[in-house]
Amino acid sequence: METASFASLVKTLFYIFIIYYAIKFLARLLLPVVAKKVVEKASEQFQKQQQQQQNYNNQSSSTNQTSNSDKPRETKKVGDYVDFEEID
Repeated sequence: METASFASLVKTLFYIFIIYYAIKFLARLLLPVVAKKVVEKASEQFQKQQQQQQNYNNQSSSTNQTSNSDKPRETKKVGDYVDFEEID
């Protein structure tokens, strides 16, 4: 069984230190690019949904206009207002 030496401990700590700062440096370089791509993709999807919604609304409004011209519009009939009083 091998025993750990002070030199191997320092070497391991040095490698951990170098890897940590390398990842930190790369994250500072790459994260803004990745975040920008994610925001652009979300924006494109939102625009597609808005266009689909507008197309759906335009189609439904044109069908509603044709169906409304066939029937006169009915007004809603609302019942009488009843004022309730508390009894002690």
